Amino acid sequence: MFAPRNRVIYTLLLACLILLTACNATPTGETQQATLTLRPIATPLVITPTVVPVMPVPQRYSAHIVLRGSVRPDDLTFDQQGRLLYSDAHNGTVNRVNADGTVTVLLRGMAAPEGLVVLADNTLIIAEQRYNRILALAAGAATPTVLRVLPGIPSTAGCKDGVDGIAFDQTTQTLIVPDSPTGVVYRMSLDGKTLTPLVSGIARPVGATVDGQGNIYVADECGGALWRIAPDGKTMRYTGFGMLDDVVLDQHGNALVIDLQPNIHALIRINLATGQRTILAQDGFIEPQGLVIAPIAQSAKNDTIWVSDDYANMIMEYKPA
Repeated sequence: MFAPRNRVIYTLLLACLILLTACNATPTGETQQATLTLRPIATPLVITPTVVPVMPVPQRYSAHIVLRGSVRPDDLTFDQQGRLLYSDAHNGTVNRVNADGTVTVLLRGMAAPEGLVVLADNTLIIAEQRYNRILALAAGAATPTVLRVLPGIPSTAGCKDGVDGIAFDQTTQTLIVPDSPTGVVYRMSLDGKTLTPLVSGIARPVGATVDGQGNIYVADECGGALWRIAPDGKTMRYTGFGMLDDVVLDQHGNALVIDLQPNIHALIRINLATGQRTILAQDGFIEPQGLVIAPIAQSAKNDTIWVSDDYANMIMEYKPA
């Protein structure tokens, strides 16, 4: 017989043994095995951002004559092969400057051709000032077709000449067409069937360009201003100019404009963020007109600027010095 105290101890020990047996019990036919798997710690992925070199804004340019003679060059553009094209409103032609400096006449007999746009398929869009209409010359074609006659009626009254510059909006695949006699800027479909007014009340809208976000810049020849039309329709003006005729945007986000007012006659750069203006060229101009920069594909020439002067009968090239 156990003493009461020993009986209690024995009971507790027996209970513990039963519990331990139950905890370590293995189901019939199965073997339990604890496996510890060690996983390597993943090496953090380090992404090195691609650094795009930011070229400094040129402060000085060297001037070179590209073309000079009996021509009367007006608006400028490049074709898809990177060749310079110019309109000659005085002689009614559209022309190409070849690599050897010779000129090929692409079209004759036009009624004051002005603004030019070349589409991806090499279709040439032409603004014909005297009849205030937009034409299209398909690649390889000899005769242009009429895309659209604009609402405005040109006249000999001050600031009432017909259409001048036009622009291509890559963000919407449409044309921007300032109707100079009416002061309205339109968006036009590439087939000419749709014409949508964007802004009115500009004294004489002429040259135009569009940035990568769809902001439209329009030179106001008779209002002494550069207009910006945002995609939402809001407008702002950079004022205090003489007679702006053309506008392009450089790779640094600046606007380049031609001011043909006789006491100015200059190629001007505008910092659109600060409004600061810098005269880049003045010498030798009689009446500067067209303005173009190198296509983006020609990266080595992205800061090169071409300017036409239809009274000095020349096209100038300005290269960063």
